[in-house]
Amino acid sequence: MTAILAAGLLPFAAVAQPSTPPAHYANVQLSDPAKEASAKALMETLRCLVCQGQSIADSDADMAADMRALVRERVAAGETPESVRAWLIARYGDYVTYDPPLSGVTWPLWLAPLALLAIGGWIARSSFRRRTR
Repeated sequence: MTAILAAGLLPFAAVAQPSTPPAHYANVQLSDPAKEASAKALMETLRCLVCQGQSIADSDADMAADMRALVRERVAAGETPESVRAWLIARYGDYVTYDPPLSGVTWPLWLAPLALLAIGGWIARSSFRRRTR
């Protein structure tokens, strides 16, 4: 019975493990300290698409490792961090960055804090007026 159960679960175990090795530069620093510093600074500003709350520099997700490797490979090849960032935004959208640009889609993100602050000020002002009467 155990052998039948193990044979039935074997395909699931094979699928659960990633079949591809991690990218070379995923967890290996560049030999040039200046390029590694600029790559690391860029990685801190890019959001992990799997974790969503962490940068790709801090995330342990496989996709973040692939993105770290991609950033390091492109910086090592001589690309500027700005061009690498622009390429990632073009590929994954504005969500990949912690600082989305102001556009028709993102204007609510930029205006919502101001609107909430104004509403809070209006509520506080009206409640103080009621107390003084």
